[in-house]
Amino acid sequence: MRLFGYARVSTSQQSLDIQVKALKEAGVKANRIFTDKVSGSHTKRNGLNLLRLKVEEGDIILIKKLDRLGRDTADMIQLIKEFDQEGVAIRFLDDGISTEGTMGKMIVTILSAVAQAERQRILERTNEGRLEAKLKGIKFGRKRSVDREKIKQLRSQGIGATAIARQLNIARSTVYKVFDNEYVKLK
Repeated sequence: MRLFGYARVSTSQQSLDIQVKALKEAGVKANRIFTDKVSGSHTKRNGLNLLRLKVEEGDIILIKKLDRLGRDTADMIQLIKEFDQEGVAIRFLDDGISTEGTMGKMIVTILSAVAQAERQRILERTNEGRLEAKLKGIKFGRKRSVDREKIKQLRSQGIGATAIARQLNIARSTVYKVFDNEYVKLK
């Protein structure tokens, strides 16, 4: 029996450190910890795919939390079934559950469905809040820092892109983007 570990974060800005530390503390060797820095909704997870190739019958995969394995309930069930057919068990450290045994598999299935429902509810609330904010006139994203009208005015005076960029303290490429946008509007 060998211990392997799997850790995943949803964005490249998030850190794997806490998950990796927990896996090491649980006895997983550093060279047997596989990681992914992508959303679970992406099917290309190189760390998980490499882990699939490495594990053998009798091995155990440790994962810090249930929601780190799959992107939704169907994906989790598929992965658990795949590992189970190879004789590989999965243990979730924070949740204190394992795929070993019939009850373990059932609990994992139920909990992954609950986790998926919670993620969906969070998305719904976020979208509702965003829609309400838009209706109230709240704008999203950063404010434009380029005075497009000033660029157009200077250009109409025959001033070139480099001189405009220097005068407004912006990149010349920004000036060209404004020029291009105006050209497209004229077509």
